[in-house]
Amino acid sequence: MPNNMNRREFLSVSAAAAQPSRRVRAAFLGLAHSHASEKLRLVASSPDYELVGAWEDNPKVRAEYASRNVRWREKREILADPQVEAIFIESDVPRHESLALEAVQAGKHVHIEKPPSDNIRGFRAIVDVARSKNLHLQTGYMWRFNPAVVRAIEAAKNGWLGDVYMIHARMNTLIGADRRPEWDLFSGGQMYEQGAHLIDMVVRTLGRPLRITQFLRHDGAFADKLKDNTAAVLEFARAMAVITSAVLQPNANAHRALEIMGSKGTAVVRPIEPPTLEIDLAVPAGSYNKGRQKVALPPYERYVGDIAELARAIRGEAKMSVTLDEELAVQETLITASQMVL
Repeated sequence: MPNNMNRREFLSVSAAAAQPSRRVRAAFLGLAHSHASEKLRLVASSPDYELVGAWEDNPKVRAEYASRNVRWREKREILADPQVEAIFIESDVPRHESLALEAVQAGKHVHIEKPPSDNIRGFRAIVDVARSKNLHLQTGYMWRFNPAVVRAIEAAKNGWLGDVYMIHARMNTLIGADRRPEWDLFSGGQMYEQGAHLIDMVVRTLGRPLRITQFLRHDGAFADKLKDNTAAVLEFARAMAVITSAVLQPNANAHRALEIMGSKGTAVVRPIEPPTLEIDLAVPAGSYNKGRQKVALPPYERYVGDIAELARAIRGEAKMSVTLDEELAVQETLITASQMVL
């Protein structure tokens, strides 16, 4: 028995562990997002969930799921169903906020695809309702369970890197002219669209920044106004983070990176997928030796950790790894870095 656990707690936990976990009844509101198809597959096949239906009002999107045996239901029916515990918001981005608010108002735990809102007021309203109803709210930043990212942030927060003074984070991609109107729906452009993932990692490592300086440029040779080459400098009490995100780089995935630098060492995730982590320490710390070392990592698949964590939290087996206050801090930083409406 662990030293910090009394006999009653130990027996309770042991009994719970011996019982098969119940399946959480879940539904989807919207399936238009690029991440929706894979999340629907994972939830439908997960032993943690019973998928009880989905709503999507776009016939073209519904047609894309014709071979998937989706049980289509009306939105009002899903929201009013007392047996539906969790709702996954995977709509097109402009509807994330309104659908999530409806879901929490209906008393449902929510996974909301990123970015959760194009402003801060709307997301605060969602968080306020979730808090008042004791609901779990999870934003779909896809690298929260990436083992390289998890271990790099762990090394920073545990002090194994010493005093962190600098973070570099980079996420580029390449899109053609046909996709640029989708990216250009919001004035923050690429910083809002994919820089969001980088901001999530930085804020969860260092907290809320004291000051943000944005560089949102249109540098591609296209007749539009898309902010396609973007950067933000986040300043903290004793550290800085430099975030860059553009849609102009061929073969960009191999160059995506998170670099955390401290007074006693560095953690480098490059590429982010497939997860690759190198730790370089001046002195041994945690489970790591002095010097440069490649870190062995477990198998990883996007979204699997997120949906499993939400189910555990709903069943009362564990707490969410990202608190509501942290979700708010990420959103406030994202909107400011994207120079969008607070």
